Amino acid sequence: MPLFALDRSVPGLIVKIGNYPLHHGGVGAIRSLGRLGVPMYAITEDRFTPAASSRYLTKGFVWPTTGLERPDRLVEGLRRIGRRIGRPTVLLPTDEEAAVLIAEHADALGDQFLLPRTDPRLPRRLASKQGLYELCVTHGVPAPKSAFPDSYADIEEFAATARFPVVAKNREAFERRRSPAVPGTTRIAGPDELLTLARGWGERPGVILQEYLPREEAEDWIVHAYVDADHAARTLFTGVKVRSWPPHAGMTACAYAVPNPELATLAGEFIKHIGFSGIVDLDWRYDRRDGRYKLLDFNPRMGAQFRLFENTAGIDVVRAQHLDLTGQRVPEGEQLNGRRFTVENIDLPAMLVYRRSGYTTPHAPRRAHGTELAWLAPDDIKPFFTMLARFVRPGVKHLFQMWQGRRTTVSGRDQI
Repeated sequence: MPLFALDRSVPGLIVKIGNYPLHHGGVGAIRSLGRLGVPMYAITEDRFTPAASSRYLTKGFVWPTTGLERPDRLVEGLRRIGRRIGRPTVLLPTDEEAAVLIAEHADALGDQFLLPRTDPRLPRRLASKQGLYELCVTHGVPAPKSAFPDSYADIEEFAATARFPVVAKNREAFERRRSPAVPGTTRIAGPDELLTLARGWGERPGVILQEYLPREEAEDWIVHAYVDADHAARTLFTGVKVRSWPPHAGMTACAYAVPNPELATLAGEFIKHIGFSGIVDLDWRYDRRDGRYKLLDFNPRMGAQFRLFENTAGIDVVRAQHLDLTGQRVPEGEQLNGRRFTVENIDLPAMLVYRRSGYTTPHAPRRAHGTELAWLAPDDIKPFFTMLARFVRPGVKHLFQMWQGRRTTVSGRDQI
């Protein structure tokens, strides 16, 4: 049982922008606070999402958004929801767009909501691949070597000298909804492939071209923390990612809570130096070739897998934020190590791919000391079945497309 009591008079609101109904992080936050008696509200795409079906949700506000709306309209929509709730409420963004909107309009939202106060320009810079890389260089934090081409000519010059493979990512997190250059993290094998792809990126390519850290020589680590107004981490956790989907480049499918003092110190100092406040989710890759942890992503909001982490006092990052913003002490405690987090709908296909490749994670415990499932919970079963109902058709279609793509590739090789 938790060694603390939350202020049940202060609700929480899950804020999301864009259409992604199968988000287990939002469900996890609803359960984390709802189980302790905090009234929970959520913005949902419709009435039939997993979050909307949770027994711990007091009310869902159906508000489909695309991420293309004007900020003032989004802010007014949040204010309308705040008026309907009728009391100060802790905001919990689940994506970069929501986190940036809240930070940049904190003054307009602050009379209705409780939110961390940070430099309003910082979350947008952290969510930008270029902005994050520049901050890493400024503060001496290792990061994969990166290039930010401004024209096709820049890409041609890069292709002539770069060491392949390389990785292409959308430069700004917000362009993924407007005009994404690539669908996600994309591995590019050689210069010809890069130049072919680049022809479709327009006059000003909105991409970052990044050093590829080979999976055989790397491990993926994650850091989650809640940072107070003085930029001190009130709770900070480290873990190792065992599987992701899509493999080696997507969201966490399975991870373990593993202590890593070196990484905790590196992450904590960086967060403090840049002056961030709030919940953070950081992705790091350990490069065995030079023995350094390299920062890949800094998400200025809660991560979907945040329920992997809890300390001996029962604190996770969402509970820590609620306690801190309501003026209560955040209990200290040791990280519960060996905990496993599994996302049921994506870990099965990920497991099959990883086993075929022979990839292993040396720092993963042989046995888990407790498993937190993303969807299935005995005390809140409906989100799991709602997820299944919405996942099966697109999930099968996605797997079929991947199989078809591999088959086409193999056939093409046979013809050469």
